[in-house]
Amino acid sequence: MANEKQQGGLMFNALTAGSKIVGNITADSDFRIDGLIEGELNCTGKVVIGEAGRVKGTVICANAEILGLMDGKITCHQQLSLRANGKIHGDVMTKTLIVEPGAQFNGTCSMGSEKAAVAAK
Repeated sequence: MANEKQQGGLMFNALTAGSKIVGNITADSDFRIDGLIEGELNCTGKVVIGEAGRVKGTVICANAEILGLMDGKITCHQQLSLRANGKIHGDVMTKTLIVEPGAQFNGTCSMGSEKAAVAAK
């Protein structure tokens, strides 16, 4: 189930494990995914795909941290961190990319502030 939570005075959205959303999502605050999203997520904050989380589609965000599976296209205006258990299958556009040992990345990557800004339009 998608819900909005508060942590340290900051609001964020969360999709819990066992939940699924099919469609387009727009979020003005951070978004954590521990369930499944099929569609497009446009977030002005940070997107975290947890270890149990999966996204099939498109993500556009300021920053992202991938611990689960991203299958599709992801555009980060600032920084994308692919953690050791994380997997990306698809296209990445970002200003900065961090990949931990053990992570899996199969696809294309375009880096630089101009590319990430143009791709988001």
